[in-house]
Amino acid sequence: MNADEKRLTPMLTQYRQIKTRFPDAIVLFRLGDFYETFDADAKIAARELELVLTSRSFAKGVRLAMAGVPHHHVQSYIAKLIEKGYKVALVEQLEDPKKVKKLVKRDVIRVITPGTVVEDALLRAKSENYLAAIVRERPRPRSVHPEQPVPRSSRENEVQRSAVEGFGLAVIDISTGEFATTQIEGIDAKSKLLDELERVQASEYVLPQSLADDEEFSARLKAIRNARISPVDDRAAETENARAELLDHFGVATLEPFGCEELPLAIGAAGAVLHYLKSNQPILPRSTGEGEKVGALAHLNHLWTYSLADYMTLDSATRRNLELTAPFISAPDLKHFSQRSLFGVLDHSVTAMGARLLKRWIHQPLLDLEKINARLDAVDELCHSATDAFLREDLRKLLDGLYDVERLVGRIGFGNANARDLIGLKRALLRLPQIKARLREAHSARLRELENQLDELQDVADLIQRALVDDPPIFIKEGGLIKSGYEPLLDELRDGAARGKSWLSELEEKEKQRTGIKNLRVRYNEVFGFFIEVPRSLGHLIPKDYERRATISHAERYVTPELKSQEAHIIATEDRVKDLEYDLFVEVRREVATHAARLQTAARILAQLDALGALAEAATHYGYVKPIVDDGEVIEIREGRHPVVERYLREGDAERFVPNDARLDSDAQRVIILTGPNMSGKSVFIRQVALMVLMAQMGSFVPASSARFGLTDRIFTRVGASDDIAQGRSTFLVEMSETSHILRHATPRSLVVLDEVGRGTSTYDGISLAWAIAEEIHNVVGAKTLFATHYHELTQLEFAESIREHGSAVKNYTMAIKERGDEVVFLRQVIEGGAEKSFGIHVARLAGLPSRVVERAEQVLRGLEESRQTADERRRTADSEHEIGSQSSAVSGQHEYALVGAIHESPARYDVRVATWRNIFRELSDVDVANMTPVQALNLLNELQMRVKAIEYLGEE
Repeated sequence: MNADEKRLTPMLTQYRQIKTRFPDAIVLFRLGDFYETFDADAKIAARELELVLTSRSFAKGVRLAMAGVPHHHVQSYIAKLIEKGYKVALVEQLEDPKKVKKLVKRDVIRVITPGTVVEDALLRAKSENYLAAIVRERPRPRSVHPEQPVPRSSRENEVQRSAVEGFGLAVIDISTGEFATTQIEGIDAKSKLLDELERVQASEYVLPQSLADDEEFSARLKAIRNARISPVDDRAAETENARAELLDHFGVATLEPFGCEELPLAIGAAGAVLHYLKSNQPILPRSTGEGEKVGALAHLNHLWTYSLADYMTLDSATRRNLELTAPFISAPDLKHFSQRSLFGVLDHSVTAMGARLLKRWIHQPLLDLEKINARLDAVDELCHSATDAFLREDLRKLLDGLYDVERLVGRIGFGNANARDLIGLKRALLRLPQIKARLREAHSARLRELENQLDELQDVADLIQRALVDDPPIFIKEGGLIKSGYEPLLDELRDGAARGKSWLSELEEKEKQRTGIKNLRVRYNEVFGFFIEVPRSLGHLIPKDYERRATISHAERYVTPELKSQEAHIIATEDRVKDLEYDLFVEVRREVATHAARLQTAARILAQLDALGALAEAATHYGYVKPIVDDGEVIEIREGRHPVVERYLREGDAERFVPNDARLDSDAQRVIILTGPNMSGKSVFIRQVALMVLMAQMGSFVPASSARFGLTDRIFTRVGASDDIAQGRSTFLVEMSETSHILRHATPRSLVVLDEVGRGTSTYDGISLAWAIAEEIHNVVGAKTLFATHYHELTQLEFAESIREHGSAVKNYTMAIKERGDEVVFLRQVIEGGAEKSFGIHVARLAGLPSRVVERAEQVLRGLEESRQTADERRRTADSEHEIGSQSSAVSGQHEYALVGAIHESPARYDVRVATWRNIFRELSDVDVANMTPVQALNLLNELQMRVKAIEYLGEE
């Protein structure tokens, strides 16, 4: 110990020893009625929590900054720090300051990070709070056997040449006890991992130090959610060390029952996250009275191993574009805006745990037909049971108002549940027999299965009923928790305390009579103990045996020898009552925690019943129908509607949602080219088809009059314009990257939704790319596709030779309109055929663009259309002209005539060639030959010659 440390006060020495153990945490240090921060922590706390920054001298020459918060408001301040990504170490007094004459023992009772929160005040009721651990296997080249045949497609070639990498992912929601892991391998492992992390939306990432040091990888994680990254030693993620951690925690000899014995990366991630939790959550002695189970994590009693192959693949763009759980564009000024998503429409849950499960179902549509149809059958029975019309209503009433059992069990297992939490659990358990009785009358396989699995937990409910009063105080150390008759010793002590209180009452009456002071009172506080309080104005009536203890503004406080002799006994008895009540409560809580697995199973069943009931309620309210989901290859919808748009048309708007049919199959109508004016409903239509496919495979009814869906393995969307400035990616680059991802990963079982692909570049570049992308999807990928576009040229795809060679399955559809003079009426109806124009100027007028701008745009449009008509007339008559007035016009006519036939083969290529010739002629006519130097003329001639060769090459192509 150096000289400076010797000069420090004992309290500051105690603080610094704790801070040394948790250098990366903000230490909240309990001092009396406040939690204080010191030095650098105080400066951070003052800035982030808007506290007053003070300072105090702790030794000669040692003055530290301080900032504190009241102990009864600490949770709200911790919530702010956690939300900003900080780690908090909560230091509590482990002894009663009134009972010790030396420095009070203190230690860390909780280390709180964004991913380790269990307190309700710090959580969102309808969202999980995941702590995610990731481990990575270094990429290694894939070897191809010399005798292995060369793959036929370029896509397969890429797979063979590329490196193989793998990831392990484990997620824990410590507030509910959910613990799951998976292993992700293959050519697109990183892409799949990032998509899964997009679903999980972890509050904190645990990474081996080597992976945390990978700045590019960390940046990708931060782009998904700006969550805290917490490194652990690489050894914690090594398979054998991780395996040992898991075996020790679960008390088993093998991981086979958990399904991950042969998945080393999954084991590594699960072991790493468990190691992180245990190393950051201290285990305190039971006598401290705080968190006796903290660190043991007893409610993490099972590890689920899952596979991404069990669920429909939804990449981050699709989740965002389809607005599954949040709107695409934030607009907080709109009423109920947070509900403007698929989750917002379907969420008729009556419990928080049901809402969380429903959200998970939306993000993880099933691929197992048996499970899909089991859910659909359960929803069907809850919608309109032929034998029990009130089944759904009765179940929802029984579930309504239930405490969040999943999170109650989490707090009980974590060791920080109070008596009110246990009473809330008891009230939930008392409804289980009624819920089970109602389920016995169900007929669908899934509801019957849930009834068979539901444990009534009567023993746990009886324990809480016997032990705890029905309306306990919020604080568990102040007494008043335990029922009379539960513990004989407690009853005896309470009788003694009651006799003490009775004696005090008798003393008060006796002293009133002896002194003649009618408003004399016997009182108590923690500073003076018991005392007799008398108004100052009556001080002349005080007997001589009264000993003054204190003076206040309006009264004098005294003690008597008789009161002093009884005080210690009364206080000691009351303290023993409180201590024994606390010990009994802790025993009850510990006993309940031993049933965590049973309680969690019951909670999951209740959540499923609530989620199924929510889907049935939505179906009944909104007129949804049960879809047919099979292993066919047809998507057929009759009178389909967009589930969100139809709910949130503006109030009072005369326009009603117009239903539309849709059909996609593998043979005749695999790719739909959808054209039509702006605001006519193209985007709504293509998204509603995707949403209905997703709804059906999550087990929901759909907004249609009838629907059939062949099993879809993936949904891809490329919608809207967005950039990624932080990564230096333009809007168009993002668009092309997302499209590339679709072309590389879609399968014939996939559904692809494309909206305005190619609009981020010049017109002819965009048309060419859109044409080529549509060809690739039709000819190579084979996915069912809805392609909405303003490029009317794409309607020629249906007749193109390049498509017919592959069994043309392209069909043109458009959005119907009516023109009444200058007025355009959008009919919102999808009909066969193609559109001729987009009515963009009409939409600009509706958007409130200044009238002079709209009028000028109309003038420019008329001029452009006239120019195009003139050019078209020249092209049509070029073959009948025998005399050409000038060399430039002759060249123009000959080349345009030569290109006329090309449109029948490839309109996109034809337009590019014509446009290039026109640009050449325009530049020639603008050249100032008289003022050109010979060198400039030669350079121009060389450039034009190169462009002509390019046109000829395009024609040969």
